[in-house]
Amino acid sequence: MDAQTHLALHHARTAELRAEADAHRLAVAARVPGELRTRLGWTLVEMGLRLASAPRPAVAS
Repeated sequence: MDAQTHLALHHARTAELRAEADAHRLAVAARVPGELRTRLGWTLVEMGLRLASAPRPAVAS
C-alpha cells in the first residue's frame, strides 16, 4: 500500500475514533450519574441472594 494512502486511512480512522470518544463523553455527562447502574446492580444482588437462599427440594429415592 502506498505510504500516502496508508497515512490518509490512518488519519480518517483517528478522526472517527475521536468523534466516537467525544460522543461517549457527552452521553456520560448527560445522564444521571449511576442511577440505572446502581438499580441494576442491587437488583442483581437481590436475585442472587434469593437464588442462594432458596430451599432445595428433597430428592425422593
